[in-house]
Amino acid sequence: MTVPVAWLGRTSKEDVQDPTLSLPRQLRNARAALPPGWLIVAHFYDIESGRTGLHARGKSLAYQNFKIPIPRDGGLTDLLEEAHRPDRRFVAVICESIERVARRTYFGMKIEHELEQAGVALCAADEPIDIGPRAKRATPTLTRRVKQAISEWYVLQMLELSWDGFIEHICQGWNVGKPPYGYMAQRVPHPVPARRAEGRTKHRLVPDSTRASAVTYIFQLRGLDKLGYDAIADRLNLDLVAYPPPEPTRPDAALGRWSGSAVREILRNPKYTGYQVWNRRATKKGGRNNDPEDWVWSPRPTHEPLVTKELFDTASTVGRLRRGSRTGDGANTHPATQRSYVLRSYVFCDICNRRMFGKTRHQIPYYACQPDPNEHRDLPWFPDHPKSIWIREEVLIASISRFFASTIFTPELRRRHGGRALEVTQHAKETARDFTLDRKELEEDTVGPVPWQTVLSSQEQEFADVNYRVPATLSESREQRIKQLAHPQAPNPVVPPIDNPALPDSLSHLDVNLSLVPEGIQRQLYAAFGLTIRYSRTREELTLRVMKPSFLLDGPMPVTQQPRA
Repeated sequence: MTVPVAWLGRTSKEDVQDPTLSLPRQLRNARAALPPGWLIVAHFYDIESGRTGLHARGKSLAYQNFKIPIPRDGGLTDLLEEAHRPDRRFVAVICESIERVARRTYFGMKIEHELEQAGVALCAADEPIDIGPRAKRATPTLTRRVKQAISEWYVLQMLELSWDGFIEHICQGWNVGKPPYGYMAQRVPHPVPARRAEGRTKHRLVPDSTRASAVTYIFQLRGLDKLGYDAIADRLNLDLVAYPPPEPTRPDAALGRWSGSAVREILRNPKYTGYQVWNRRATKKGGRNNDPEDWVWSPRPTHEPLVTKELFDTASTVGRLRRGSRTGDGANTHPATQRSYVLRSYVFCDICNRRMFGKTRHQIPYYACQPDPNEHRDLPWFPDHPKSIWIREEVLIASISRFFASTIFTPELRRRHGGRALEVTQHAKETARDFTLDRKELEEDTVGPVPWQTVLSSQEQEFADVNYRVPATLSESREQRIKQLAHPQAPNPVVPPIDNPALPDSLSHLDVNLSLVPEGIQRQLYAAFGLTIRYSRTREELTLRVMKPSFLLDGPMPVTQQPRA
């Protein structure tokens, strides 16, 4: 009598084992262990990790990448599905060893239980095979459970040792994986003689002279100018010679330009601070980024940094503060947009810590915070939050103007840089004198049918009209001199230096009204100082915080509060 049997095989991921060798070996060992009359009629196998959850088993398509000389009827999921059908082709399942079913005891026992509930026995080639009524005896069951437990322990043990090995690897300054953009690999022979004989190496990171400056520039645009990923990419694409785009592992996938995703990957990589960092990405869950708390850092810098850790931390916080807010100035491109809000992304509600959004009522711009009960009802701050909070834009800008006038543009700043101002003034005098002589020489040397004094004093459009009326018989040298007159290389007129030293101090009494400044310049100013505005409705108070650059003040400026006007 012939007993139909299904064979179940599994190998780890294709980068760990060779399925073309492992699977045929498993099938051969299973056939050799079959009792007389038993015949394998179906073949089920997968190329996937045995630690994968049962709900995700049998879905890998890695088998398509290999020419495996075994017909495939499906994977583990297909095996379990057919086992519950009344027209199944087998009465038992055989595998090489029980750990081939699953590397976790719970999943292995669950698969075994489901097969037993369907009336199908699970046999292993390295165990006694018996499908009779006395098959589930104590000793064979204990042996199988011990093997399953040892299999799970072995995997965990290898993972722990591998983890500790990687930690020591990065502590010694060795890089794991491809060098990030801006660095090159400084390769050294592998310390293990056998691997060294195979040509294997280990490498540290050294700056790439042609690309390192691009990394520093990217972090400056993000951390100091608060630009978005796409805006930074547009800046870099203006000069691809100075800032070469990244080259992917596959040359056919190269874009030949910078993209927002390429900029984002650079800004997220902490290796640019000079430290070696490991475990930034999960080996499971599609390589998703791990929480920074799970990163493993080397105890000290191991290679030359391209940015400071302070700049990296600053750039890392920009995305959280500006999430969902545009970088550029001006109105949104949406057809329904009627106006723009100069303080968008800078104003936060002190109760819920969320960014306030612009809103117009009766032609007056406001910034509002209106929580959604369906989304925020269960949050701890929701019961104390009013239904809506509003504050006028003119109140905010007036407070910001007074804040900058009293804190940033101070008389102390002018006195601190007074010596340098004198040098600049002297340089301006010399530049004005040289420029006047050059212009006079050009005017004397140029002869034409139009009065060039009028050209110099006219606006750009007026000069374009005059230049259009110049006869075409002008020589090339005359045209070149005309262009030099039209676009002088020094300011005209030159502002005379201030001879009264008391005048700058008297300017401190003048008010600063930022509402008169164009929106684009305002946002550049706020971004340069890292402005943050927090509005407390309960205290009727505004909290404004900026970071003064090092040339204005050593270290960060403490939080300063301005009462609401």
